[in-house]
Amino acid sequence: MNTILIVEDDQVNARVFSKILTKRGGLAVKHTEDVEEVVKIAKSKEADLILMDVSLAHSFYQGKAVDGIKITQILKSDPQTDKLPILLVTAHAMSGDRENFLRESGADGYISKPVVDHQEFVNHIKSFLSED
Repeated sequence: MNTILIVEDDQVNARVFSKILTKRGGLAVKHTEDVEEVVKIAKSKEADLILMDVSLAHSFYQGKAVDGIKITQILKSDPQTDKLPILLVTAHAMSGDRENFLRESGADGYISKPVVDHQEFVNHIKSFLSED
């Protein structure tokens, strides 16, 4: 069973995503906004994909405040974690945001909030998972 790591500081969003992914997607889910834990999970291959909130209000790494873009850059620049699919999740859905966020972060995909079509959400995530 594939495991999705949800990096999200809004507990309601985290619960909604978790419920959709487990009930509708048949996926295992982990949730944290602790950046050290995100890196540890990524390096130990405990997750098959990361759903990364772009705007993290309470996340720090090595003493500095970081957002989802920065965490994605950290993971994508490390050969141990650069192949792990990361999908940005954000309510910032203005024209051009998608392209800018993907280019800046190196993320593999982008999902805008709120998630309205739950099946499409699951299908989009599953399209990034390998069939092993």
